[in-house]
Amino acid sequence: MTKLIKMGQNAKAASRILATLTTEEKNNALNLIADEIEAQADFVLTQNEKDIADGRRAGLSQAVLDRLLLTDKRIKALADDTRSVANLDDPVGSVIDAKVLPNALRLSKRRIPIGVLGVIYEARPNVTIDIAALSLKTGNAAILRGGKETLRSNLALVKVIQAALEKASLPLSSVQIIDDPDRALVRELLRLDQYVDMIIPRGGAGLHRLCIEESTIPVITGGMGICHIYVDESANLEQAIDIVENAKVQRPSVCNALDTLLVHPAVADEFLPQVAARLAESKVELRAAPKAFSILKNGVDVHPAGAEDFDQEWLSLVLGVKVVGGLEDAIAHIHEHSTEHSDAILTNDLENANRFVNEINSSAVYVNASTRFTDGGQFGLGAEVAVSTQKLHARGPMGLEELTTYKWIVLGDGHVRK
Repeated sequence: MTKLIKMGQNAKAASRILATLTTEEKNNALNLIADEIEAQADFVLTQNEKDIADGRRAGLSQAVLDRLLLTDKRIKALADDTRSVANLDDPVGSVIDAKVLPNALRLSKRRIPIGVLGVIYEARPNVTIDIAALSLKTGNAAILRGGKETLRSNLALVKVIQAALEKASLPLSSVQIIDDPDRALVRELLRLDQYVDMIIPRGGAGLHRLCIEESTIPVITGGMGICHIYVDESANLEQAIDIVENAKVQRPSVCNALDTLLVHPAVADEFLPQVAARLAESKVELRAAPKAFSILKNGVDVHPAGAEDFDQEWLSLVLGVKVVGGLEDAIAHIHEHSTEHSDAILTNDLENANRFVNEINSSAVYVNASTRFTDGGQFGLGAEVAVSTQKLHARGPMGLEELTTYKWIVLGDGHVRK
């Protein structure tokens, strides 16, 4: 028996216990985790510093290092987010629908945990806490496999989680982590269908492709964003500059940050130099298509766009810029290049706003707002386990309800089928 099979068996056994817990018992465990995060902050930060040092020696980009980094502020946010999940309504046991058939059978659909989640993610050790909190709140066990760049940080966080689980008298195998960075173990996890009920990858296109092609377990894809903002001719340009800056600069290393700016030709000459000047204050590099480049060529850090620049999730202070023919051209560009994560229109034309919303089928579509809001916390879901860009089961930020399924409850009174 391999170590991973044993982890699967233990997770399945733990999931059966978690599925029977009351909301109060689950919330107690979450609050204990939050307390333990704060109590062991120095230990976690020390382990994270070692990961950061290794990352610098390995030549990781500043964007990746930012995703990897934990700080006192981020540690506090992890504890606060965990308590926030405890305060959310528990979906498990709720009735989705109910009806009485003509033969007097009473039917209802009741939410239940999915079972065991296998979550594979890169960098961002905060994901370890997010997954644990959401899994426990919904009665799911979790097997985690983080990136090698954050191995020490993730091991420390799982140690913190398990210390809290022990205080709550819950199985330590409710949350487990694969502590070996060997990629062969990812493939083994993807075939652990006897014990794992869902795979959730959080990372780049390569990881998603690997999971889709090799998993014998249902896979939820998402978390990779090529996000667009289209500035229409009727947009409030002063407001648009603020929105574009926020979407690009506020945290450029995350999946809902802006990757491509599309601009209507009627406002391009006025708008592009202004937004470029604002972005230059944050040292944003612009990759401009020909029309945009002709307007911006004398600006700071502006370069002609390459052939593949509009198919990039930058995760850094780089932004693609293009002047499009109008709304129809913008929609066509998004259809060609979007990963269906988060796309926005800035406009004061209601007809154009409605058309954009109707024709863009991304998991989150915005009117006059930054794409940075595509987040479980911002959407009022608490922490999120992923942002799904697929169309089955779950879409957008996956919070508590998205980590449940349902079963039919059938109540009869001596009924037999004739």
